[in-house]
Amino acid sequence: MSLRDIETRIAAATRAAGRPTGAVTLIAVSKVQPLERIRAVLEAGHRVFGENRVQEAEGKWPDFRAEFDGLGLHLVGPLQSNKLARALDLFDAIHSLDRDSLARRLAAAVQARGACPTLFVQVNTGREPQKAGLAPEALDAFLAACRGEYDLPVSGLMCIPPVDADPAPHFDMLRDMAARNGLEGLSMGMSDDFETAIACGATHVRIGSAIFGTRAAPV
Repeated sequence: MSLRDIETRIAAATRAAGRPTGAVTLIAVSKVQPLERIRAVLEAGHRVFGENRVQEAEGKWPDFRAEFDGLGLHLVGPLQSNKLARALDLFDAIHSLDRDSLARRLAAAVQARGACPTLFVQVNTGREPQKAGLAPEALDAFLAACRGEYDLPVSGLMCIPPVDADPAPHFDMLRDMAARNGLEGLSMGMSDDFETAIACGATHVRIGSAIFGTRAAPV
């Protein structure tokens, strides 16, 4: 486990960017990780985690929540509409709001519950057909609908740059889109590029393998 190393690097990158201490939240992405690795990170004091799939999260986090106080759980993978209610039972933040049909159903569920998770809209900055997320040119209208028609309190934006691309232009694009729309949250940066993301203004970095080691094979 290299949690302390990652925390040190985040702190150094934050200082180098001239940003205040604590400006960046580390989301430890625990998808497809053995329970003992997750427990080690919990026992080291970390409390903010990310998962990609509702079903996988249901299998491990209720027990951990009963044992460890102050946990924050973030959904960082795609959300299927038919799993929305289960996701709202589990997650404190959703980073993958990306389509009108999901926003409509989310708004109805939030109104019925009287509570809303922290919401990030996912933007497909590389316009990759295999990847989830709004096209950049569709973002402004979607945010207007979320704020107006659906009354959803969007906090920020999320992106995953193309694997083989320089991530900095994608992070800059996301930062500029957020600023244009009055959003402060920027969920961007993973194990290989989080320092670049912090330099570009990330408020949340999603780091898995650099903390936990290589993921286990899915079952």
